[in-house]
Amino acid sequence: MSVRDPLRLLNLAGKSLLTYEALAISALEHLPIELFPPLFMEAFCGRHRKTLKALVQAWPFVCLPLGGLMQTPHLGTLQAVLDGLDVLLTQKDHPRKCKLRVLDLRNTGQDFWRMWSGSSVHVSSSSSMASVAEDGSRIEKPLAPFEVFTELHLKERTMNEFLTYLLKWVEQRDPFIHLCCKKLKIVSFPMDNIMKVLSMVRLDCIQELHVNCTWHLSTLAMIAPLLGQMSNVQKLFVSHIHLPDPEEWNEQHIVKITSQFLRLHHLQDLYLESPFYLEDLISLFLPRCLMNPLDNLSITHCLLADSDLTHLSQSLNISQLKSLNLSGVTMTYSSPELLPALMEKVSATLQELYLEQCGIRDSHLEAILPALSHCFQLTSFSLRGNLLSMPIMEKMLRHTSELPSLSRELYPIPQESFSSQGIFQPGRLAQFAQSCPTLQPHGLQNARPPCPSPSPKVCPSSCSLRR
Repeated sequence: MSVRDPLRLLNLAGKSLLTYEALAISALEHLPIELFPPLFMEAFCGRHRKTLKALVQAWPFVCLPLGGLMQTPHLGTLQAVLDGLDVLLTQKDHPRKCKLRVLDLRNTGQDFWRMWSGSSVHVSSSSSMASVAEDGSRIEKPLAPFEVFTELHLKERTMNEFLTYLLKWVEQRDPFIHLCCKKLKIVSFPMDNIMKVLSMVRLDCIQELHVNCTWHLSTLAMIAPLLGQMSNVQKLFVSHIHLPDPEEWNEQHIVKITSQFLRLHHLQDLYLESPFYLEDLISLFLPRCLMNPLDNLSITHCLLADSDLTHLSQSLNISQLKSLNLSGVTMTYSSPELLPALMEKVSATLQELYLEQCGIRDSHLEAILPALSHCFQLTSFSLRGNLLSMPIMEKMLRHTSELPSLSRELYPIPQESFSSQGIFQPGRLAQFAQSCPTLQPHGLQNARPPCPSPSPKVCPSSCSLRR
């Protein structure tokens, strides 16, 4: 008999039990552990709310990964499960079999359900029972508050009924429920609602935070103390923050924001994107005294002053950087020595470098070539969208050909490949490829046609190299 056969029998048993729902509920105390997951799946698919409520009260695992069954949030199912939890929370003595301490509403846990439905052929009954025994060993008394895991995406003027119901339920049962959120996204959500939601979330559980709001500096300062409580944030995405000109800075706001960033001791990835004013404000998001090293730094589509590039190159927390993205940051008028200093700072560990549409000219590229030659860990490099000549690109390719790990390179089509009217001339590009010894073993591929703009200065046309 194959591994799948007994699991299919369990599914059939679950369906049979649900034919007599009252009998199924009364039998839960004596039901084998192996029958709980398939019975729950059948009750979930058939919307048997009474059975779902009863199953929660007798659930023999530490975690119920409900989100793994819901492609879209379903309020009725949530109500049934929370009703079951209410019974557990009010009982002085929990049922002997019940070990439930975590409700997971995230889109995870599919492996758990596949294991018990027979979709994973590698699962054996012994490994299944081992997981149960491990779960049981984790239960200690006194019991900690019950945990509910979810992902929050605050993007509408008002919350949907699923989230509204969940938050109200959590609020009414505080402090017996801990609402945990690993990933939080805030997109143009009213500030009053943001503050209310965050007041109910265990902020130290958040590991990934996305903020995409047209906030002013005063708003960012108001929410900064909450950011400081997110001490376990590893990834931070900030975009569209409306920052003022330096003349309009409020020193109290600056201090308040910077002091909270210093509390993010586990920050690894920082992404800043803003079409508004960011010049002279990099120190807000990257305080020089922030000692923990970053893995990934992305500052894109904004204006930076020379002081910002200087601040970056002097920051201790970029010394172990693996990925640097400065795409859309105009370098045309920056001091020529600043970008090379930054490159030299990160050369020992850098694996990915993106300098797309930065207004880089031949002189800028010439300046960074010595530092680029020291990036021996570099695997991906892109210069698309910059206006460069054939001679400087050939010189650059001689430098990059010595980098042992570099496998993905994206470069702009040389400016000599365009006519004086900005029309792309494929023959000129082919001539360049033939005349460049560095390209002969690799070849140009995927040369894009020019963009509609008549000016090659703004054309993102590019070619890629294959090693």
